[in-house]
Amino acid sequence: MSVWCKYLIIAPISLSIVLLVAGCSENKASQCQRLIQVVNEGNSLIDQKKGQQVITSMQLSKDLEAVTRSLKELNLADPKMKELQSRFVKVFENLSQAIAKAARALGAAKAAEASPAGREKLQKARTEIDTALTAAAKTAGKESDVLVNELNKYCSQPE
Repeated sequence: MSVWCKYLIIAPISLSIVLLVAGCSENKASQCQRLIQVVNEGNSLIDQKKGQQVITSMQLSKDLEAVTRSLKELNLADPKMKELQSRFVKVFENLSQAIAKAARALGAAKAAEASPAGREKLQKARTEIDTALTAAAKTAGKESDVLVNELNKYCSQPE
């Protein structure tokens, strides 16, 4: 085999290896993009599925648990991105738990009988729903807004 033929074989293989290695080393922009994509999925679920139905609320809670798992599985190398990821995980965990609690209370309210005891159950369920969702909206909502701003600010900075 001539030297020229060896270069024809070695050059494409070397180029492939370089592109593979370069493609595998993730930069800040690609990590930002992956984190933003998962966060947007979670926020989209909340916007689409918020409602007063028990089944819908329970499903939303389960879907948010899946988003939380997806967030946890992002293998981010950037320390700031890891910190933001961890904080987003907490936000979605809290939202999921609050929505599940409200859904259970809504289920109890729907099952309440038309009696004094049933009315008492209904009032208790309403209080639980209001408490769970108000707390989630105040804490998780505010934290999410802060995190989105931090993420956007950090991701818009040059590397």
